[in-house]
Amino acid sequence: MQPEQYEAWYATQKGSWIGEEEYALLASLLAPIPGETLLDVGCGTGCFTRRFAADAAERNVFGTDIDLNMLRFADAHSAQGIGFVAADACRLPFCDNSFDLVASVTALCFIQDEKQALREMLRVARRRVILGLLNRHSLLYLAKGRCGGQGAYHGARWHTPAEALRLFDGLPGRHAGFGTAIVMSGGKLWSRRLEPLLRRLLPECGAFIAVVADVWPSVQPSNAKET
Repeated sequence: MQPEQYEAWYATQKGSWIGEEEYALLASLLAPIPGETLLDVGCGTGCFTRRFAADAAERNVFGTDIDLNMLRFADAHSAQGIGFVAADACRLPFCDNSFDLVASVTALCFIQDEKQALREMLRVARRRVILGLLNRHSLLYLAKGRCGGQGAYHGARWHTPAEALRLFDGLPGRHAGFGTAIVMSGGKLWSRRLEPLLRRLLPECGAFIAVVADVWPSVQPSNAKET
């Protein structure tokens, strides 16, 4: 998908609502503290990077992506003060503990070595890491995710909630929170109004999974990388 197409979808009524619901879940679990720095790994067009930055103007926010077209778009359409760096998520060019917070929104779904990418996120984080993932136990998976995926979901990896929680097994992170959003992904008015109720009734069935973990300071990896 081209950057312009990706951004245009988030500008639609449906895309805007889904983006806000996903971000609200991420922010509630990440619980940022004023003044903290944040890295958005696999930031794409910077859609969520800009949202993180707008929510706390004083926070230093950075984004990385391996796709240069996406990164150029993000840089051109973001306010000054947000830094963008071309980087492979499995080899982040930052020293240990460089950022208070690290986020990655549906990027891990397209990274072959997800464990190594998550290991790198935990390495460069000081306090907390949050992941946004696609839920295999959702209506969206039945509609768009089967047989290799359709459209923007082609080639994506889908996780169950239990698999999402197990991603941190054996890594220096302690699970701190979990939730899902977008039970009905159609974006119709009735589904938007029902979303809070559906989320309470079906807490593990939202199409979007967010899982957050606190970093273990005492066992941080020591293989620092130069900026």
